[in-house]
Amino acid sequence: MPFGPYTPAQLVVLGGGAFVLIQTFSWWSWAGPAPVVTWLVSVWAVRGAQIAGQNPFTAVLGVLVVLTRHPAGRIGGRTARDRQPSCLGGQFVIEPAPGVTPSAASTVAAPARAVQVAGVRAAGSGLDRLLAGAGRADA
Repeated sequence: MPFGPYTPAQLVVLGGGAFVLIQTFSWWSWAGPAPVVTWLVSVWAVRGAQIAGQNPFTAVLGVLVVLTRHPAGRIGGRTARDRQPSCLGGQFVIEPAPGVTPSAASTVAAPARAVQVAGVRAAGSGLDRLLAGAGRADA
């Protein structure tokens, strides 16, 4: 082609513009050569076209990819999906500490007894004893 090489953007404007000018000749024929000159100037103008530093076709392809991808995105190349809800079941066993005899285990499992701390009778939990030691126990 004369005056080449042409960029892909120039080829699109050249081909698309020629098609549009041929199809709409009856509309612009009264204007003389002005539409044809405008078309050729536009082919020249897009020679170094860049959209955000990219080739216009790459930019358009990026926009199409963003518009057509799944809204949830991708994880590991596959469409991200929510997992189906499921019931979790389980159980646990409380065993006596190793080295504790069965008779000692029964005393360990007995309810906590009240403890005398600083002259105040407090329940067996550590927090109650701490509060009783500070003089703030209710018991």
